[in-house]
Amino acid sequence: MLAFTLKRLGLAVLVTLTVSVISFSLLHLSGNPAAALAGENATPADLEAITRQYGFDRPLPVQYADWLWNALHGDFGQSYYFKLPVSSLIADRLSVTMTLGVCAICFALFTAVPLGVAAAVRPNSIIDRTALFLSVAGQAMPSFWFGLVLIVLFSIKMRLLPPSGSASWQHFIMPTIVLGYYAMPAIMRLTRAGMMEVLNADYIRTAHAKGAGAGRVLFKHALRNAIVPVVSLAAVQMGFMLGGSIVVEAIFALHGAGYLAWESISRHDLPTVQALILIFSCFYIVFTFLSDLANAWLDPRIRVG
Repeated sequence: MLAFTLKRLGLAVLVTLTVSVISFSLLHLSGNPAAALAGENATPADLEAITRQYGFDRPLPVQYADWLWNALHGDFGQSYYFKLPVSSLIADRLSVTMTLGVCAICFALFTAVPLGVAAAVRPNSIIDRTALFLSVAGQAMPSFWFGLVLIVLFSIKMRLLPPSGSASWQHFIMPTIVLGYYAMPAIMRLTRAGMMEVLNADYIRTAHAKGAGAGRVLFKHALRNAIVPVVSLAAVQMGFMLGGSIVVEAIFALHGAGYLAWESISRHDLPTVQALILIFSCFYIVFTFLSDLANAWLDPRIRVG
């Protein structure tokens, strides 16, 4: 297990370095960063002064090394638009996105996995057809439309939940449902397919023949093997939720890191975009690394491969 962990950790570090190079390159691929800082009415003297001030005249490898060193110490520079340190700007917004992402993935898992198991145990039943309907509806329904429907129903008509903001836990209920429901179909289908395959395996029939209880066979033997791909999918979905929650945050006025990414892109705030890409990528890499470890613990054969 130690060798497998070190191998995966080394791969994660290499991927992180690659992402950091891509994030740094955005600042220069999008044009002259000094011109973006100076504005449209800047004179050549202004451009030259800003170029020297921010060190844009230095070789790119030197600039990248300085940027990476500062990023490792939590310094991503200053926002072009907000005129604030990027690290403090992201720190103020990231807690909202993290809370929404964790709640959404928990909602998706605790809803989709039991439905997938029940659908596999009773194929072609009313439970199976209900799970199929929810799966199809979840993929066909746009998130922004679903969010607006919930606001009209629970906030305007029934007045049960606040329509926007992030002041209390009630503000996260509808965004959690919208974001989590988008991840449910894939998790549900994968759980159902994995369980149906495992339930027909020889070792499951052997466990029944030895007199093992139905619950023990279902959860200890079948689900443990069927859940392996679901863990990997959940890690991918969690990374997507953190980086792709822009629409949901915009609908419910949750000023999190996802909404900050949209603001930064629309206002050409490149240092903030750089930092957000790096941070979201690091979250994605960490979740993938943890899912690899969890799968290796669930299925020891993965360690050998």
